[in-house]
Amino acid sequence: MGHLLMVESWVGSMSTLLPRGIHRRDHRFTFLTRDLGHYLRSANAAGHPLLGAANIVSAETNDEAALLPFVRGLHEALRFDGVLSSCDYYLPTVAAIAADLGLPGPSRSAVAAACSKAATRRICAAAGVPGPEFAVADQWSEIAAAADRIGYPVVVKPVDLCGGMFVRLVDNADQLAAAVAAIAGFPVNARGQLRAPEVLIEQYVHGPEYSVETVTWAGHTSVVGITDKRVVGSGCFIEAGHMFPAALEPDQAESIGDLARSAIEALGLDGTVAHIEIKSTTAGPRLIEVNPRPAGNRITELVRRVTGIDLPAVHADLAAGRRPELDTRDTGIGSAAIAFLVPDRAGELERIDGSDGWSGAGHVVEHQLAEAGKLVRAADNNNEYLGHVMVVDPAPDAAGTIAQKLIENLHVSYRDTGELA
Repeated sequence: MGHLLMVESWVGSMSTLLPRGIHRRDHRFTFLTRDLGHYLRSANAAGHPLLGAANIVSAETNDEAALLPFVRGLHEALRFDGVLSSCDYYLPTVAAIAADLGLPGPSRSAVAAACSKAATRRICAAAGVPGPEFAVADQWSEIAAAADRIGYPVVVKPVDLCGGMFVRLVDNADQLAAAVAAIAGFPVNARGQLRAPEVLIEQYVHGPEYSVETVTWAGHTSVVGITDKRVVGSGCFIEAGHMFPAALEPDQAESIGDLARSAIEALGLDGTVAHIEIKSTTAGPRLIEVNPRPAGNRITELVRRVTGIDLPAVHADLAAGRRPELDTRDTGIGSAAIAFLVPDRAGELERIDGSDGWSGAGHVVEHQLAEAGKLVRAADNNNEYLGHVMVVDPAPDAAGTIAQKLIENLHVSYRDTGELA
């Protein structure tokens, strides 16, 4: 049994799934955070899984220079076997702590590169990993010139935010200016960290999008599986659903998996679970992003239900320096899917109708819907969902359609006008 130091966490599903995975492997963890209340504001504080930590320690996790000597003292008292996080904003800090204490984990340089969309693009392009044409700039003249050179429509992204925040598809210079101004108007992220001023301008790549769930150990990357992704939004990219495994022909799956491995190798990542986003185009797969941590949006639960592989638990084992357990088992499930209720307008939520019977349906394994009174804004990223439903099916390729239909049959009403959306 290992003792792990968890440095911050996402506040969504992984704040539940990672603690569960740690305990399933008989590890324990100390939770290090600058603000415990950040995790408890939207949950029942008494039952929050992060409160299952062996210790909860407060420190300024945004100040790496001060944090490292503090953690050294903590390590002398508590003795850690590994350090980890599920939150992208703290993965570089985790790598710094691991290096400082001589604990397992990917290198600081590899994690820093993977957590910067700009660095990922530059490194992978130099290594010949196929991706869209791109440019990185922080001055308007350079940004506008890059968009003209690449050719509209282009995708504009902040280099250091997550969840689709401020990622926009723009068709002209006016839209480009508005997108760049919106990014500039968000100079500090949700964790109080100062953001980089650069923006990423990319060629818009046409084709369906997938994510590759991988585990890299001792220099070898295993593809656990490929998840499909349903994206909605006008001018933005909102993940509305996922199905595992993706409905792909074997040769297509092989080429997508090979591209993911190439990106991991180019970045030099090792000893980590990763979630790599890829688009399939008529010219072959193209790299979108690399995330050196388990997938969010409960994708890891889809993987576990189909294969028996618990990626948050694998993430914990890797942090402790243990060889990952990647043997699949017959779960009797051919496909698992999750669909999200994405609001397309703002207002005060009155009710959500249409979920009667979900609790008694054998194929519905998990569901959650927002409660009346919630203040809703029209979604333009992955942080505004009104709920989700997860379904399983014995047949491959079947669960995604079932989950999507369940969400489409919901009716949302708001108190301000009573309209249905």
